[in-house]
Order: sequence, then C-alpha cells, then structure tokens
Amino acid sequence: MVPDTGSSNLWVYSHSCWAIPCWTHATFNNSKSSTYKKDGQAFNIQYGSGGIKGTAGQDVAMVGDITATMKFGEVTSASGASFIASKMSGIMGLAYDSISVDGFKTFMDINTLKDKSFSMYLHTNPKESYMVMPGMDTENYTTIQKHKVVEEKYWALDLDMIHNGAKSIDASKYKAVIDSGTSLLVGPKAIISELIDGITVD
Repeated sequence: MVPDTGSSNLWVYSHSCWAIPCWTHATFNNSKSSTYKKDGQAFNIQYGSGGIKGTAGQDVAMVGDITATMKFGEVTSASGASFIASKMSGIMGLAYDSISVDGFKTFMDINTLKDKSFSMYLHTNPKESYMVMPGMDTENYTTIQKHKVVEEKYWALDLDMIHNGAKSIDASKYKAVIDSGTSLLVGPKAIISELIDGITVD
C-alpha cells in the first residue's frame, strides 16, 4: 500500500479485477474475510497519473496493531502506466476527509489511535524508508522546523521563499502541498521557470 498524503481514500485491487495491474499485484478476496460487508456503491477516483474504478465495501483495515472498520474501494478497473509499473496493491489516503471521494471516512479519522500523528522517512534506497504511526522517530531524528497546516484538504502549507542557488524567489502568495504519493515537483510557471533557470539536460 502507498501511504498517500495527496488523497484520502483507501482502496485495494479486487480479486475479481481483470485489469492488467491486477494480473501482477496482490488482490483482495472478500470471500476470505469474516468481517467483510458488501456495499456495492460505485467507487471512482481520477489521479494525475490515471484512474481507478470499482465498488465500495466495508472491512477492518489494519496497520500493525492499529485498526479501523471502514468503507474502502475494491478496484476492478485501472488505467494509467503508473499502476502497472508500481509495486503497490492499493493506496491508503492520509489527507483530510474533506476531499474523500463520496465522503468516506479516512483511516486516520476512525482508527483506534488517540494520537493521529504520523511521520515518514524517505531514503534513496526504498528498503530503508519507513513510516511511524503515531508520532516520529525521536531516537534518530530531531525537529528542525514546524509549519502550520493552513488548509485542511491536502497537507497545505504557506510558502515563503524558494531558492535557486544564491537566487531567492518570492513565493509568499502560494501554498504548497506535501504529497507523499508522487515524486514530481509541480508549480505555477511564474516561480518554476525561475527555479529551473540555468539547469541543462544532456
């Protein structure tokens, strides 16, 4: 599962899915779950890299010993090369429920934790990357800065300044979204053009 701060829904590939990504990824067989409840509501999400379709179900989602009885998507159709290339079998949305498709409650909203915080540690070697829920890894890391969430949809922060070497670029009229579900840097041309100025690609 991809822990995604850029979306809010939980979904998995269904055992009844015949889309190409489902041939090479683990799938969810609801007949093997004693806690599963059929819903049947249509479930569709369009991401920047493609879309998924299916129906909704309800079951107990578990991360370690953290549980949440919740509605989620059972995906039967997926379009987009990223779903084929990725090793993921689904997405766990970690953004706010205000952008949840069909108003489904999020895993963080209804899990058994009192402390709803989480942290991610991303390395160039994926096997060294990990997530802590709740809290943070205080043994290996310390807090350098704190920034307030200014819009409870995605994890949105106020930008101040970005830098291209010694050149400072005013970005104070923009917000930035922290999105763990993508490796792309996207922004308005007014500041991105200055940010990449001088970069050459061979």
